[in-house]
Amino acid sequence: MDDAVPLAYRAEDGPVPATLARTATGLRPVINATGVILHGALGRAPLSAAARAAVDLAAGTTDLELDLRTGRRDPRGRTALAAAVPAAAGVHVVNNNAAGLALAVAALAGRREVVISRGELIETTDGFRLPELLVAAGARMREVGTTNRTTLGDYADAIGPDTGLVLRVHTTSYQVVGFTDSPAISDLAALCTDFDVPLVGDCGSGLLHPEPLLDAEPDVTSWLGWGVGVVTTSGDKLLGGPQCGLLLGRADLIDRMRRHPMSRALRAGKLTLAALEATLRHPDSPVRQALRARPERLAARAETLAAWLRHAGIAASAVASRALVDGGTGATADGGACGCRRGWATGADQTVGRAAFGARGCGCVGTELPSAAVALDAMIAAPLRRGEPSVLGRVEQGCCLLDLRTVPAEIDPVLAAAVLAAAAEASVSTLTDAPTEPHGTAAGDTVITAGGSAVGGVPAVGRVPAAGGAIAAADMVTVESMTIPPTAVPNRRAP
Repeated sequence: MDDAVPLAYRAEDGPVPATLARTATGLRPVINATGVILHGALGRAPLSAAARAAVDLAAGTTDLELDLRTGRRDPRGRTALAAAVPAAAGVHVVNNNAAGLALAVAALAGRREVVISRGELIETTDGFRLPELLVAAGARMREVGTTNRTTLGDYADAIGPDTGLVLRVHTTSYQVVGFTDSPAISDLAALCTDFDVPLVGDCGSGLLHPEPLLDAEPDVTSWLGWGVGVVTTSGDKLLGGPQCGLLLGRADLIDRMRRHPMSRALRAGKLTLAALEATLRHPDSPVRQALRARPERLAARAETLAAWLRHAGIAASAVASRALVDGGTGATADGGACGCRRGWATGADQTVGRAAFGARGCGCVGTELPSAAVALDAMIAAPLRRGEPSVLGRVEQGCCLLDLRTVPAEIDPVLAAAVLAAAAEASVSTLTDAPTEPHGTAAGDTVITAGGSAVGGVPAVGRVPAAGGAIAAADMVTVESMTIPPTAVPNRRAP
């Protein structure tokens, strides 16, 4: 009989062993030290402790589609989303934001026209093209305006009897600057009201409410307040939840989408719904913590880590850094985002990134935040990536930067131990030289020269001690009364 008892109910067994988790999936845990908060290649937003607990609970048998009070079948999708956005009369959850757009087009436009500005026909870094999605959903595209200028009159001239909806898309992966024009969302919403045509807006950012730190990013509440009929957005971006698409807006429009046959094919599963509800009820997610991390505390942590690493015989310096909110989905190994951004190289060096991506005009537009990093020799980047746990840093100007804005403070000891292990794999007796001098350094870049000083006016923290030399007491910095325990970073030199 004991074999028939579900594993979830055997409390005496304790938590699932880590060895079982490692063998049950090919996914590997990664410490994100790139400084890109929403890293597409790393699954975007990491879930909060509350969301992980909710997923664990939902993995068992739950009342997903059952009202336990009446014993009757109940629609799935009961989340805290409606309460989180009072401005939305109706809400619906699908498996990602692209699915939300496809469902909106299929349900509201059918085989009629979707009016959209030419400047908003986006393509993402992984090759996803919005026009192809709209056509696949059954709509006929009606492009208006030009790449850089679309006026309210362009929309008015295009809306007619064949118009199913007007689509407004927030372009997160690029910007058009200079001689540009686009109507205010409130004006476009008023125009659509006059023509009795739904306005669907893809704000994409995952913000449900205005965020003072990211005043340039659109949010769902503001767009609804300006008259947008339906707003779609992502759950795994700035909201900090699981991958899903959120649809919020007028009750009649949301109900049409919920009853459309495609809705079932695109619906979210129980694990996603549980993680989303937990994220909404407990909003202090890792993304939120990373956004609100104070630069001076990040600098203190970087100084502590660098000091301990130097004490262990590894050349390390605490340097100023620049974190990026969203690097898109094109980030690669040892890089933060596309190489076309100065200082965000993709592999071996910034110049390599320019050569590989700059000619194609690939751009990653995101808000930069002041941060702090531990600078190491670039040769350690690959061993860090192959380590256990894997650590993904950023190779910039010949240095491997471990940006701490995307590393939770409680795992600093784990990060330090991973650096020691990577130094051993690099087959060097010690990394006694400071990170290599960069080539073609631009003014303002933070890099370390062989003398331990910084280029660009940003001082490095201390010099590498001589063999067997002791580290100065002034180099030891606590992080909110927490120091890295000696057991995590042993007092030894890397073999």
